[in-house]
Amino acid sequence: MYPFRTFISATALSLIALPAFAGEQYVDPTGFAASGHDVVAYFDLDQSEVGAPQPKAVPGRADITTEWNGATWAFSTAENRETFLADPERFAPQYDGHCAYGVAKGGKVPGNPNLWRIVDDKLYLNITEAVVGFWSEDIPGNITLSEGNWQQLEAAPASDGAIPAFTSMAPVN
Repeated sequence: MYPFRTFISATALSLIALPAFAGEQYVDPTGFAASGHDVVAYFDLDQSEVGAPQPKAVPGRADITTEWNGATWAFSTAENRETFLADPERFAPQYDGHCAYGVAKGGKVPGNPNLWRIVDDKLYLNITEAVVGFWSEDIPGNITLSEGNWQQLEAAPASDGAIPAFTSMAPVN
């Protein structure tokens, strides 16, 4: 009985001591994660068929924010902020807001908040419309590649690049 109790205690202590698994969040010049867009709101948008443009991301508000994973997150409603705080890893974009196809190819490049897709209840961003096309050719295969590459990439610094053809706007008050 005691060896089992010791095992459980040691396991619990080791889990407490583990570092967070999130890497450095991509933050563009707005100073906000996801360029100030409400990451919870994606899950309420009607997702388009693969190959069709997605609805635009919902801008957050500068007066409804929280800190998580070393970044400031903005939300369109206080309710969405509370939903995020209850389970941030569910709503935050995969790969710390970097382009999912870029991670599949072995690098960290910015994710554009308007080029998104939810797959298996996870939010993925891509960098350009052309990249969305490559990503869409084999989404499950690209996710598998991304997951494998992320283990090596996660600890690397966040991308400091700009999102091409994207005008970042700070959240509104």
